Amino acid sequence: YRRQRQMCIRDRAYETLEKLTKSKRGEHMHMFIGIVFSRHSPRARSRAIFNRKLDDIVEDFEKNYYEAEEIFFTKQDWHFPNKHRIIEILDDIRRIMFPRYFGWEVPCETGPKYFIGDTLTRIEHSLRKQVREALLFRDEDLSKDEVRDRTSQICSDFFYRLPEIQRLLLKDVQAAFDGDPAAQSKEEVIFSYPGFYATFVYRIAHELYLADVPLIPRIMSEHAHEVAGVDINAGAQIGEYFFIDHATGVVIGETTVIGDHVKIYQGVTLGALSLRAGQKLKGTKRHPTIEDNVTIYSGASVLGGDTIIGEGSVIAGNSFVTESVPPHSRVVLTNQEVIVK
Repeated sequence: YRRQRQMCIRDRAYETLEKLTKSKRGEHMHMFIGIVFSRHSPRARSRAIFNRKLDDIVEDFEKNYYEAEEIFFTKQDWHFPNKHRIIEILDDIRRIMFPRYFGWEVPCETGPKYFIGDTLTRIEHSLRKQVREALLFRDEDLSKDEVRDRTSQICSDFFYRLPEIQRLLLKDVQAAFDGDPAAQSKEEVIFSYPGFYATFVYRIAHELYLADVPLIPRIMSEHAHEVAGVDINAGAQIGEYFFIDHATGVVIGETTVIGDHVKIYQGVTLGALSLRAGQKLKGTKRHPTIEDNVTIYSGASVLGGDTIIGEGSVIAGNSFVTESVPPHSRVVLTNQEVIVK
């Protein structure tokens, strides 16, 4: 029926055009056919409905813009760091930590000094802008001198720490290689392991967290969360030689403390108990402490700020631990029943 109706409309359009003089026909043909067909087109009808409602939609959005404090589009002096620039900073830092893995760097006769200096200069220029925006976001009343001095100090301390962070990351690479018999080389770990990428981002974000830089550490950690499926809060304290095997679904809360030579598997949660108190718990120890040489298998949850997993302990998969465990313990599940029907 719809097809026949469209053909009928087309025939009427042509008959009308034939009645026009030749000159008028050329003048009106495209416009007339367009009008005839568009009036009866489903797409045109839906567009017309949208156009009639557009003004109301725009006004509703504009009202939200002015009423919501979180939307700063209409505030000309508002300061906010740029997420894309922060991700670029992470990419550049990864290039300087592991040159020739993620860029087009080539060796030269002068050695690596020019590459290191040039890359660090570019990172510093970009990071300085983002730190400045983040500081002004939190306290827009800071003077220019205060912002400049604080930004300079943060950047200086951060870049001074980068070589040590690189040494920590190389130990993390070794931990992954030693702990995963499927790893064919340490280069494979650097190139492709999502758990190692999440650890890399954490170690960068953690330095900025310690410097009390707002927003940027969270943006970095959530980028790693999105890419690798691992949620490590930048405030956590993680020792050296750390390995997350398979990685997906791991959660490590802000006040977690992890010692050296710790290995955890996918789906592990190092979290808090009930957070109904919300912001009232800010600044308190809400997440567990994991001592040295602990292994936590997949799906286990270790919860609570008073919970301590003693050195050398092993936590079985799918365990739910809310009390402290003595050193060199084995936490296992009992009375599990598998029913096959």
